[in-house]
This record gives sequence, structure tokens and C-alpha cells, in this order.
Amino acid sequence: MKGIFGWSGSAHSEEDRTYLRTTLESGASRGQKLTYVAASVSSLDPAWSAHVPHSEGGLTAAIVGRIVWKDSDIAAIAKGRGDHAALAQLFRRSPDDFMRRIGGHFSLALQDSTTNSVIIAVDRIGAYPMCYSITRDGRLVFGSDATIVKSHPGVSHAVSPQALYDFLYFHMIPSPGTVYRDIQKLEPAQLLRFQNGNTTLKRYWEPEFNDHGGGNFSGLQDEFMSIVSASVKRCNPDDTTGAFLSGGTDSSTVSGMLAGLRPGKANTYSIGFSQDGYDEISYARLASRHFGTNQHEYYVTPQNVAEAFSKVAHSYDEPFGNSSAIPTYFCAQLAYNDGTRTLLAGDGGDELFGGNSRYAKQKVFDVYQQIPQPLRSSLIEPLFVGLPGTQWFPPARKVRSYIQQAKMPMPDRMESYNFLQRSDPRAMFNPDYFAQCNTQHPLQLLNQTWKSAPTDSLLNRMLYLDWKITLADNDLRKVNRMCEQIGVEVLYPMLDDELLEFSARVPPDMKLKGLKLRYFFKKSLENFLPKEIIHKKKHGFGLPFGEWLKTTPELQQVIYSNLQGLKARGLLQEKFIDDLIDTHRSGHAAYYGTLIWVLAMLEQWFVEHKVSP
Repeated sequence: MKGIFGWSGSAHSEEDRTYLRTTLESGASRGQKLTYVAASVSSLDPAWSAHVPHSEGGLTAAIVGRIVWKDSDIAAIAKGRGDHAALAQLFRRSPDDFMRRIGGHFSLALQDSTTNSVIIAVDRIGAYPMCYSITRDGRLVFGSDATIVKSHPGVSHAVSPQALYDFLYFHMIPSPGTVYRDIQKLEPAQLLRFQNGNTTLKRYWEPEFNDHGGGNFSGLQDEFMSIVSASVKRCNPDDTTGAFLSGGTDSSTVSGMLAGLRPGKANTYSIGFSQDGYDEISYARLASRHFGTNQHEYYVTPQNVAEAFSKVAHSYDEPFGNSSAIPTYFCAQLAYNDGTRTLLAGDGGDELFGGNSRYAKQKVFDVYQQIPQPLRSSLIEPLFVGLPGTQWFPPARKVRSYIQQAKMPMPDRMESYNFLQRSDPRAMFNPDYFAQCNTQHPLQLLNQTWKSAPTDSLLNRMLYLDWKITLADNDLRKVNRMCEQIGVEVLYPMLDDELLEFSARVPPDMKLKGLKLRYFFKKSLENFLPKEIIHKKKHGFGLPFGEWLKTTPELQQVIYSNLQGLKARGLLQEKFIDDLIDTHRSGHAAYYGTLIWVLAMLEQWFVEHKVSP
């Protein structure tokens, strides 16, 4: 586990030195190898300066992750002197557009004492996070997670009430916010420049979507297969490299490509559940047999969840409520115990090539928007929505429901099933806390990204939104942190820069043909993957928590004790929590179980990090 931290300016007061020492010591105790980006290395104690990777001519440069150098001479420097030296040289050569000359998954920091400036940036997909804050005395403090930044004496520890509301809405806290009021996160493909007390944020890259069709399918297919193969090869797999294998198309593709590079030596790792409707390990076994991988499996139990619950909460620098972190944790543990130190993950295929069911669903709703407005308002809506009694006639009721949803603007329409959209938040939150929150803020965040998408296509806008909300803010954060805790590096071949750019060139009607999800992706792989996997329904690493909570005493003890603790925090009304428990026991276990998980994880995070709202 590696990270970056530092602050602007060359001052090293006693307060600064204490922060530097405690941050390095704390990182070491957690197995975190931290790099300090300093403005003045000469003023550091020798033991501390060893944590400064590269400094020359007043420029300090640091990078974590895996970078792709696009200039051959810079790549040669990286090979001979390391990525930090290569980054410094590239920045000196092209200070205004150096980010265009690098790719990969990374975060970086540069501090230039000659211009009194600091630059921090993250990769195009946001795989490696970077947080920052402006201190009370006007300095920039930055670090690879919010805990590092919060530890600086000049940064406020105050929790953001709005961030907690956003967490309950999204089950994570989307960038640019964090759980702390005065700490922010960089968004994907974002660069921050801090110079002479002034902060400038910009996006250094945007996809170039092809909205209007065209392109030869056969040619695109050949290019796609070549790019995916090259992406896996760029991961430089060796004897300590394996792959997550859920049995879906993404992980099966990555596992198959790995097996092609290492015949008979490719290790794959899968998680199963002894619960109807959740276990798809048979598909993972099918893929393993098809490609000849060395398959390893582990069945997660309710007792495992109870045992790992506090570990998961402790691992994240801010509340994180995606329950599939649990199977990810145990899958990484399985791999580590087997000697694997690098895992290839299949994340990204759905979000690049149109694989989520909501893409087809919203396409159906969008048909209504194509009907002329006068016809909708004067005939259709009065007949099916305004006419009394239509809600009692089943066919008319379906049309009525369709119209009511179709009338909603995007992306708000996709949130119509969100618990906080379907409930009155005033009955959920305590009044004093509720008064500090803007209930429209989550939708405002979504709309900000939606409107900034460089495309006119409905599908491409949804993909662009998912690159941030589903991938950067959620799935990648989940997988990265769980693997880091185990001591395994995770790589994402399906999110390779070249594949990202290629996916933008595939026309929308090839990605989603009619209502056929991932049409181009599946069609391209039909001679590579087993047909059963091509045509299977998507499952992923979903955890049957809601079902298990009903029947497992050990899990009930952990979860209910956390819910009792949360009652005392003053955020939620006690009656709401009690009613939620009762509704889960008698109602839809998965739906209400999700919210119970999120609330219990929030309380466990407060406890583990000694934070109060």
C-alpha cells in the first residue's frame, strides 16, 4: 500500500515536523509506504528525507500507481532512474501540458519551489484518489486519503452534515466532497495547481464520443480484441499474478487473456455464497475449465461477515457502504494466502460498453420524450394520468406508471427507486440535523456531471456519469481499499486508457442494439467466451446480507448493536431505525437490508475512526 502526502511551502515548524513524523509512523504501522513531497529537502532530517523519492533543482516529484509513458525518451528515464525522475523531467520539458504525455492509473504530486507552486492530479478514471484542503493559514495540504490530510494541525476535523446525507443517499460520498467539511477529493482526470495562495482546478482530458454511428463492425471487433489483449499484457503478469473470476463476461475475458499469456500458470479466484439467487460460482468454474486456469474458491458465510465487519469499516478513510466489499476482501485474502501479489480485475466493461440494465430501461423511457409535446400534454397524459380510476385498471396502471417516470428529466429519473427519493426524509432524520442538509444536493451532483458530458447521446451520457459515480467513487474505491488491506496490488485491464478511448468511438447503437445490452462487447467475444457466459444474467459480487441478517444470531448482534449506537448520535429518529428493523424482518429483505447495512457501517466507521458527527 503506497501513498503520497505533503503541503505547500518550505516551512518546517515544530508543528510541521510533528505532523511529518506522526504521519510517517502511522503509515508504517498500517503497512503504508508513504512518499513525502517536500519543497526543501535540505531542511529535513536524514531519516525523513529518505521518504522524498526525487528532488532536484527545487522540484520534488512523486507518483503512485502504474504509469504509461508516451514519449520514448521519458520512458527510458523511467526505466533507468524511476518514474519519479521521469515525471520531473517531463514536467520541466512541458509544464503546461505534461499530463497529455502520460497514461495509466496513478496519482501524482509536484512541488516546484522556483515558482512557489504545487500540482496534484489523478488518472483519467480516478483509480488512485487524492484529497486536499486549504489550511487556516492558507497552505495546501494533500494526501492519498482523507485521514492523512485531516491529521495536519491546520486542517479542521469537522464532519460535514451534507456529506453524511449524501452517504445515506449514494452509500458512499462522491467526489469532490469527503466526510470532512474542509477536505475535498479530486475528480477523475482532474488537476489542481496551487500557486502563491491561489487554487486552480481543471480537467486535463475528456473522451471524444462518437454519437452518430458509422464504423465497420468487423474492423472494430479486431481492434477491440487486440486492445484488450495488449492491456492485459501491459500488466506484465508473472508467477505472482492472478485474476478475480466471478463468472461474468468481464472477469472471464480478463482471466482468459491472462491464461493465454501464461498457459497452465494462470490462477483465478472466486467467491461463492450458499444462498439461492446469489451464487454463480458454476459460471466461474465453467470459465476456468474453458481457459485452463488454476481455480481457487472460497464460500463466504454469515459468520465471515460478522467477523470482518469492523475490519472493513476501519479500512476506509470515510464511510463506505458497498456491502460487496466483504466478498472482495475474502477473495483478495484467498489470493494472498496462495502467494498471489497482483490481481487483475474485470471492472469497467459494463460502464464502457453498455452492460447495466438501467441503460436499456432508460432507453425505453426516452421513447416517450420523442412523442410531440402537444400530443403528450393534450391527449396521452389527460387520458392515462389525469383521468380518475385509471390507477385501478392494470393495463392503464402500467401506462400511467410509465408516463410518470418518463416525464422525469435525466438523470433524476434513474434515482426514482432510491430510498431517500421514495421516503420523506423529515420522518427519517432528526430536525436539528435535517436543517443542515440540502436534500437536493445529491441530484445536483449528478446533474453537474450529466450536463458536463461531451456527448448528445443518452447512452453515452449515462456511461460518462457511471465512470465517475459507479467506478471512481464506488467500485474502484471498494476493490482498491480491500486489496490494499490484504497486501495485494489490483490492476484494471478493462479500464486501460486505450480501451477507454476506443469505447468512446464505438457508436451507441452498437453498444446497446435495441435493448440488447453490451451487444458489441458480447458479439466480439462470442468465439472467445463460452456461450453460457455470453448469455448469462449479470450477478457480480452481491452479498446476500439481507437474507442472512434474518437468520444469523452472530450477524444480528453486530448489526443491531451498531444501530443502537447510531440512535445516540442524533442523526436519525429512533422510531425510523426501529421501524426499519421491523420492516426488514417482514418485508423485502434485500431492499431494506441494504439500508440497514449502510446505517450499521456508518456507526462502525464512527467507532473505528473515533469520529463524531
